[in-house]
Amino acid sequence: MVVVTSSDQVHVVDGPDLTAADVYAIWQVRDVVFAVEQQCDEPDVDGIDLLPSCTHLWVADEHGIRSYLRTYVAEAGYRKIGRVCTRKDQRGLGLSGRLVRAAHDRWGADEIHIGAQAYLHDWYAGFGYERSGENFFEAGIEHVPMVRPGQ
Repeated sequence: MVVVTSSDQVHVVDGPDLTAADVYAIWQVRDVVFAVEQQCDEPDVDGIDLLPSCTHLWVADEHGIRSYLRTYVAEAGYRKIGRVCTRKDQRGLGLSGRLVRAAHDRWGADEIHIGAQAYLHDWYAGFGYERSGENFFEAGIEHVPMVRPGQ
């Protein structure tokens, strides 16, 4: 269950260790951000969340998850970061940046790939990500493939 003693604590939980309450809270914030606000035209639940190679990072408060991302090892063998999202009332506080940095602290030696929403290209570039291909559409939203070399 997403119960927090401090709203600044970064939770890091591997997929198989998620509780039912964790999964519900994760899907709740992702549903609001991606399905409701951004009107994504593809389902969010994709079978990756519970994989042993998938790790979830989030910051929460008494109202639920404030900001979230997941990272996993893709079938091609490289690490990916995705599903980065922040609750509307928590945007502009640097929470997603904290989570990206926390992921880099843990997996920064690895090359990390992302499919960034195109309007966030410069934001991700600030973390060392570089364009790695042509823009593409996913879930009806323009994305840009980016990679951050292992540090």
